[in-house]
Amino acid sequence: MGLKTLKTKKWFKILTNTYVLVLTVFVIWMLFFDTNSLLIHLELKREINKLEKTQEFLKREIEEDKKIIEKLSNEEELERFAREEYYLKKKNEEIYLIEYEDSLKLRAKEERPD
Repeated sequence: MGLKTLKTKKWFKILTNTYVLVLTVFVIWMLFFDTNSLLIHLELKREINKLEKTQEFLKREIEEDKKIIEKLSNEEELERFAREEYYLKKKNEEIYLIEYEDSLKLRAKEERPD
């Protein structure tokens, strides 16, 4: 298949057309090499989606924390929270911690590295 037979083919004439070549180079440049290329757009879109998910998670956490703060503004609730979480007590008061057998087994598993 020589060069003369190639030149007579219709697809070869279309592909060697100046406009088609320039358009092809332009499209390849815009898709892969430009600063605003398609690859960069896809990467930025993924990052935006990830950040939006993080934003929604943090909004939910803020709402939960607001509820806890509102709940702890009550003095009895604050005292209950301090007693349960930090084992605080009043003067002349004793605290007894009751641990069940199954909770002791779980704690022993957490302490041992496997």
